[in-house]
Amino acid sequence: MRIGLLGPLEVRTGEGEAVEVAGARVRALLSALALEAGREVSAGRLVDAVWGERPPATANALQALVSRLRRAGVALESTSVGYRLEAEVDVARFEELVARGRRTGDAEALREALELWRGPALVDVADGEYFQGPIARLTELRLSAVEDHAEAVLRLGRGEELTGELAALLQEHPLRERLAAALMRALHAAGRPAEALTVYERLRKALVEELGADPSAQVSAVHTAILRDSTVDTVPEEVRTNLRAGLTSFVGRDADVAQVGKLVAEYRLTTLTGPGGAGKTRLATETARTLLDQTTGDTWLVELAPITDGADVAQAVVTALDAREQGQLSFGGGATSAERAVQALRGREALLVLDNCEHVIDAAAELAERLLGECPRLRILATSREPLAVTGEALWPVEPLALPPEGASVPEAMACASVRLLADRAAAVRPGFEVDPSTVGAVTRICRALDGMPLAVELAAARLRSLTVPQLAARLDDRFRLLTGGSRTALPRHRTLRAVVDWSWELLSDAERTLLRRLAFFSGGATAEAAAAVSGVEDAPDLLMALVDKSLLVVSDSVEPRYGMLETIKAYAFERLDDAGEREQVRRAHAEWFAQFAETADPHLRRAEQLEWLVRLAADHGNLTAAVRGSIAAGDAATALRLVVAAGWYWLLGGHKAEGQELIVAALGVPGEADVNHRAAANAFAVLFVTAGIADDSMADEWTRAAVELSAGAEHHHPLLRFMLPLQELLSSGRTGARPRIEALDELVADEDPWIRAQAYQNRFRLQLNLGHGHAAAEADAEESVRLFRLSGERWGLSLALTNLAELTARRGDFHRATDQYREAIHVVTEIGTLEDVLWVRARLAQLYWLMGDVPATNAELAAADRDAAAVAFPDALAGLALARGDLARWRGEPEVAGAELDRAEGLVRHLSLHPLFRAMLLQLRGFLAADAGDLDAAATMRREVFELTTAGGDVVYLAHAVVAVADHALRVGMGEEAARLMATAEVLRGGPDLSLPDAVATAREVETAQPLETDELRRVIDVVLG
Repeated sequence: MRIGLLGPLEVRTGEGEAVEVAGARVRALLSALALEAGREVSAGRLVDAVWGERPPATANALQALVSRLRRAGVALESTSVGYRLEAEVDVARFEELVARGRRTGDAEALREALELWRGPALVDVADGEYFQGPIARLTELRLSAVEDHAEAVLRLGRGEELTGELAALLQEHPLRERLAAALMRALHAAGRPAEALTVYERLRKALVEELGADPSAQVSAVHTAILRDSTVDTVPEEVRTNLRAGLTSFVGRDADVAQVGKLVAEYRLTTLTGPGGAGKTRLATETARTLLDQTTGDTWLVELAPITDGADVAQAVVTALDAREQGQLSFGGGATSAERAVQALRGREALLVLDNCEHVIDAAAELAERLLGECPRLRILATSREPLAVTGEALWPVEPLALPPEGASVPEAMACASVRLLADRAAAVRPGFEVDPSTVGAVTRICRALDGMPLAVELAAARLRSLTVPQLAARLDDRFRLLTGGSRTALPRHRTLRAVVDWSWELLSDAERTLLRRLAFFSGGATAEAAAAVSGVEDAPDLLMALVDKSLLVVSDSVEPRYGMLETIKAYAFERLDDAGEREQVRRAHAEWFAQFAETADPHLRRAEQLEWLVRLAADHGNLTAAVRGSIAAGDAATALRLVVAAGWYWLLGGHKAEGQELIVAALGVPGEADVNHRAAANAFAVLFVTAGIADDSMADEWTRAAVELSAGAEHHHPLLRFMLPLQELLSSGRTGARPRIEALDELVADEDPWIRAQAYQNRFRLQLNLGHGHAAAEADAEESVRLFRLSGERWGLSLALTNLAELTARRGDFHRATDQYREAIHVVTEIGTLEDVLWVRARLAQLYWLMGDVPATNAELAAADRDAAAVAFPDALAGLALARGDLARWRGEPEVAGAELDRAEGLVRHLSLHPLFRAMLLQLRGFLAADAGDLDAAATMRREVFELTTAGGDVVYLAHAVVAVADHALRVGMGEEAARLMATAEVLRGGPDLSLPDAVATAREVETAQPLETDELRRVIDVVLG
């Protein structure tokens, strides 16, 4: 599709057919997208373009316009934040031709560019505030292109062709000196010198009357040459800039240059902000150099870093302009530096780059405001660690360079600007250096540790003269000693990383320094409320914004703003915190605040509002973890235990089981006094976490006993403690062989707390199955648990209850209903965001779809499980998924795939002391694989161990699976009667048949109805079958 904006809006298909776009708002939308063709445009910017300061009343108004455009045949791509239009736009073609013509002096390219104009730019949307900047920029670029074209034609000796066109344009723009000079030269070339001199006089008069200025030296030189009747084609061009050529390649900022260039064109003051070493100066000078090729004005760099007194700012500007002042300006003896700067710039088109304003910010802001007010054709591009705060200022935060993800491959890493910069600078000091598979890991760590800050990355690259990449990565904990030795010609504050941050620190007030160093203890940022409470600094909210303005804090875009630090600033602030002797004081304040926060949140996590509180807790996940680890490291048992109890439910629901389990066990290991309730509840959480996974639960008995004993007689119990006594009985029954009493849960199923009742019914469901009470009794408890969890709105409990119910439904053979229940379980737990609990359910769904003969649905669920697994770090959950996939692969007749999945499951948890039942499941599947491969001796050995493990584990459902495997073995060795009795026994153990288990179904088909075995008979028969 081709779109024309240089005149009335014109839209054509690729074949040249006109496309009608009706409606002013639709045309505004298309124009805004076409100006950014090929780039994503946010919905917010599009709303501004179409409606300006009067946004639409309905939320879907923009989508309605997009739909109208699409119906008209304009293809728009929806993105995460807005829309993108892919089209050929005449504006882009015009800019390309102009750039080429300027670069090569090609008159034909410039003529072709100008012929693209069919009228005023963006005429259909000329009344829109949003489009005023682009219109002004394009109009200026067109006039500059006319002047460039005139220069090119004059050089060809054909100036007489231009007189009419140039005269008409100069009448419209009587103050354009370059245009006047071109017309004077064209008239002189046409043999009309008197008219050329008249043009000069009109220009001089207009400049004096309108701007109080004389013509530039370049125009005066043309005037003098005409008076002398000498050639004017050889008049030397005036020096237009003091910018120096870059000494190194410019990496990773091309998009920034383009965007900053647009800001400079649309706003008269643009300030690049960012912390020291972010690359503000280089971005400003590269942008200025690019703009120099696109405009006729001058560009002057004013370096303010060497200045120590704000009174010298104006003189620095005068000094930078000195090259053009000599012989042109006459000042009275009493003229101030500011007045001299105004006179030098008044009436001239120019870009002034004020570099490093932060230490003379007030003086720089005052001068900028005066210059802009008195020099209407001046634009200023400033760099500063904080905004100038002048009316009309546009800000461009200079962000760190893009970082590679952890574990990035070489192509992924090299796609990131921070890595390309490191590679480029490293190759300069270490010839032959490149990012390859052997170095990409260390390179990624270096760039991430240095936040992608260009100066820090360059200092690190310089160290590669004497260090290997892994050595450099390993030593970055001491970054301030390591990263020294910058360029000898750089400013002193840019020669070491410490000097860069020192410069910012010295510009802070005492209160700002106190707040900054105390914020170092936060991990992952802080809300204003938390920062104020932990720091204890008055006026903290105002100081936070001041530190943001000074580029020492970054503020996140969220419902509640959060204030954080780059890692280098954080490391520096920690040093200052230690220098002040405040680390322990701040640690205690930080831990107290987050203990209170987590305690407030905890009960809400078992109610309908749990999603809101999970989001709030997740935002401070790093702070909660840091508070716990800090308390453990300090030997503060009381605070550590208080914190793990307050955060335990969040870790469970929020997808942090492995981390939560580690911290809870570590906190229990800290010696010292602590609140008895906190110690009791921490033991209870230890039990909950270890029984929720596949790790060895041998400590569960001890933790349960401790929880029961410590909480006895206590007044305030965490709800979890209510389940410890029944759990103690259940766990001990598995060890002793005694049958647990279902009556142990009677008090809890009658509790007034709906969450406790729901959880109690869930526990009783498992116990019903374990006692072999039959599916009906268990199903009744599962349904009641589902009902109560629905009432409470607690999604995690509801998902588990639905999973339990689905398992029973599947055993009955009602696979369709079971899949619906599993799907609802996935839906509610996904709302929470804990994907750990989704993996096995998806694998189970895949198994059921396979049993139903739906192969596409089976594969879709496996693919979904793999996508979810990519975001899960809990090895227990990943191992469980691999186990389920291995089982399914075996059913599908893919033994090699099954074996690989079992190997993967075992490898994921090899570092753990495995729960006996998980080992039993692994051996169970390996036993079937061995039997299917004809290795009955190996299968018998494995099946015997599975039987022993499940017998000791006390879970009769797993024991029933073990008995089915032995029955399968019996059939394979010709013991049909024993197989029949073993299958009957398995059915009694689980309380009914299991039609969702292909091994059980297949074996049951091969045997006659028989009597189940008594307990003593069971072991004897197994010994016989397995030999």
